[in-house]
Amino acid sequence: MTLVRPSPAGPARPTRTASGSVAVPGARARVARAGRIYVEGRHDAELVEKVWGDDLRIEGVVVEYLEGVDDLPSIVADFAPGADARLGVLVDHLVPGSKEWRIAESVTSEHALVVGHPYIDIWEAVKPSSLGIEAWPRIPRGQDWKTGVCSALGWPENTGAAWQRILSAVRSYKDLEPALLGRVEELIDFVTA
Repeated sequence: MTLVRPSPAGPARPTRTASGSVAVPGARARVARAGRIYVEGRHDAELVEKVWGDDLRIEGVVVEYLEGVDDLPSIVADFAPGADARLGVLVDHLVPGSKEWRIAESVTSEHALVVGHPYIDIWEAVKPSSLGIEAWPRIPRGQDWKTGVCSALGWPENTGAAWQRILSAVRSYKDLEPALLGRVEELIDFVTA
């Protein structure tokens, strides 16, 4: 037997968070800022936490969900955004001329930013390839989108279980569509400025 001294290891590569940021070793959560990011629903909040949670804790940004945007004007008024308490809002299916777009326009200001993505629901912001499907099915207008997706994919019509299946397939930002990535990064930059 011949003993061979191990060669010195090369420089350690920095580890990355799920969002692709350089991980900060030994980082601790910062005390929460006054500013917030609001998202439309629980699924949106869970996805943002899964991918950007490490970054948000370091920055002290809390994510809350709205349960829809209909009450956004009163929520923004109650929050009273200001220079030290900026408010960012992520809205599903934010397309010009829509009800959501008109609401977003009415509350956007120097200290409140509303951005959106083009998807019917946050589910659709997950790349189909990450789920092993070719594409998200097209659901006829007037039919519940999530139930229709479950049916078209042959999944049980339990949207809670379907969401858990989708969320478990997301490991990093690489599993998400660029149209969502850019919007979330924009909100983080806005509330931490």
